[in-house]
Amino acid sequence: MQGFLKTPLNPDTVSLCADPTAASYTDSSDDETSPREKTQVNSKGSSDFCVKNIKQAEFGRREIEIAEQDMSALISLRKRAQGEKPLAGAKVVGCTHITAQTAVLIETLVALGAQCRWTACNIYSTQNEVAAALAEIGVAVFAWKGESEDDFWWCIDRCVNTEGWQANMILDDGGDLTHWVYKKYPSVFKKVQGIVEESVTGVHRLYQLSKAGKLCVPAMNVNDSVTKQKFDNLYCCRESILDGLKRTTDVMFGGKQVVVCGYGEVGKGCCSALKALGAIVYTHTHTEHSRCFIFHSMDGFKVVKLNEVVRHMDMVITCTGNKNVVTREQLDRMKNGCIVCNMGHSNTEIDVASLRTPELTWERVRSQVDHIIWPDGKRVILLAEGRLLNLSCSTVPSFVLSITATTQALALIELYNAPEGRYRQDVYLLPKKMDEYVASLHLPNFDAHLTELSDEQAKYMGLNKNGPFKPNYYRYQHHSTQSE
Repeated sequence: MQGFLKTPLNPDTVSLCADPTAASYTDSSDDETSPREKTQVNSKGSSDFCVKNIKQAEFGRREIEIAEQDMSALISLRKRAQGEKPLAGAKVVGCTHITAQTAVLIETLVALGAQCRWTACNIYSTQNEVAAALAEIGVAVFAWKGESEDDFWWCIDRCVNTEGWQANMILDDGGDLTHWVYKKYPSVFKKVQGIVEESVTGVHRLYQLSKAGKLCVPAMNVNDSVTKQKFDNLYCCRESILDGLKRTTDVMFGGKQVVVCGYGEVGKGCCSALKALGAIVYTHTHTEHSRCFIFHSMDGFKVVKLNEVVRHMDMVITCTGNKNVVTREQLDRMKNGCIVCNMGHSNTEIDVASLRTPELTWERVRSQVDHIIWPDGKRVILLAEGRLLNLSCSTVPSFVLSITATTQALALIELYNAPEGRYRQDVYLLPKKMDEYVASLHLPNFDAHLTELSDEQAKYMGLNKNGPFKPNYYRYQHHSTQSE
């Protein structure tokens, strides 16, 4: 299972100095008791959860209520469908970022009839007060900010392996939960009715399983639904990249030289935001397709090889979903003060493990900000230990997550209620009509009003007036949606 999550030890809970072969680490964090060692109960007397502090539930409830205000489409779906209970009997086990916005999704699933058990897909992105609020209403949540690697897998296992309850639906972000169930509980995996996956990394793993003939359950790839791609990957990252960098480093972007590795939707959003604030932006990609270089150039970004520019960069940002995009050799060549961070889901893009060697010193200067100090005094600033910057170090817009969450909810409803034979043991895109429905639910936020096709126009175009209006292969954009 180690291959599915390369999560280094959490410096806030583990002393690396105790190991003479590891890098030295200076940190002033308080040595607090692990949530696993605490006995907590909610107001109903239930202890089927493990969060940082159940007493933070009231604070978390306020966070959820604030998020709901900008997630009107998801709330609208909840109100429309809660009478029908389309998820009655569904037992959903989820592994996502646990934020106020995710809580709105979880509570929507519960309102639609589902039973839910939940854990975190990132050891730093959990909002502890939100996890407490969910535990207080009876959702079995196992997550807290700053988990160790062992904690991470323990939390996943507690969600899956519980007496008298067996999951029949999986909602995943990154594929770690799916592969844990596949490896550790194959009998449970075979009985699952559907998997919904929202990240490039997790989708890639599902396609690998499918290609190997080992995917015995239908899966829905919501990452590549157009609405999710455009809003969550492009527009969300366009805003949150700046938020994460500002909160952690107080950096001024004007005049800074930045290389963004990857030019999928996430890369485009990051490049656009940085350029708008005056940064000199370069792009780096491993793909060999000349069309990709043309898109970079037409958008105004020079395509470079990282090796050739790394010593001059003020910031290096990864967003490819790949591994070892930034190597130790490249980290060695960076200049003093270079900021290194990751905006892709996978925490393997920056070779952080190679930095845990005796000759380098790690200094925690603020939450999620480490200075890696070389013997000559050079410092490289590493954010969130190479994990997802925006959700580890800042927040993302509720409106954007409303779109993603609505897509996830519809995918679960579709897979759970699909008649036998509609979906085989394979990976599917969210049906285009549902994708368009998600978009339509959000139109009131912009006071947008669409003109309906006349009967004559619909007949001329060969379309149903109610949609879908484009074929499944149409992407509403000029090139592939996969990160590159």
